[in-house]
Amino acid sequence: MKNLVILISGSGSNMQAIVQAAQRDDWPGCLHARIAAVVSNRPDCAGLDKARALGIATESLDHRAFANAPEPRAAFDAALADLLDRHAPDLIVLAGFMRILTPGFVRRYAGRMVNIHPSLLPAFPGLHTHRRAIEAGCRVAGVTVHRVTEELDHGPILDQAVVPVLPGDDETRLAARVLAQEHLLYPRAIERLLREQLPP
Repeated sequence: MKNLVILISGSGSNMQAIVQAAQRDDWPGCLHARIAAVVSNRPDCAGLDKARALGIATESLDHRAFANAPEPRAAFDAALADLLDRHAPDLIVLAGFMRILTPGFVRRYAGRMVNIHPSLLPAFPGLHTHRRAIEAGCRVAGVTVHRVTEELDHGPILDQAVVPVLPGDDETRLAARVLAQEHLLYPRAIERLLREQLPP
């Protein structure tokens, strides 16, 4: 049985889509994987309530508690790793987790982390992807699921979905269409990873 741990920072809509997919009887990974926990760096984020309502164990680790550490990011990541290791994660799923992870953390879980990013990588890594796509005059935008590496938003691509940029689009309209595709794409990409790991 493979353990999946999902990291979130906000509303948890992608987490919810993944959990609901995993709870379906026809999901190939359902007999071979389980959502062991949902973890957030924001104790008050709405996604934790959604996870609990879906019957998933939740934990929080407030990154702000490490603000006075000599190296706040490294201290938070070390504590996060200790928390995650209690769940023995085979796959760590970043689903709107708004923290840039340190290289040491990424190396610790190399090959075991995936992320979703709201652009067609390698275009528009980082923040404000929808605004940047519109300002660049793109005819299409989209979403990418990729493996996590030390370079932000540059890991090997696992799957993508394309969304048209329509006349009159603003960030809000485009983001809503992209998010709808995220909810379809992320469970599908994780399902494919699980299929690849199933015994013959």
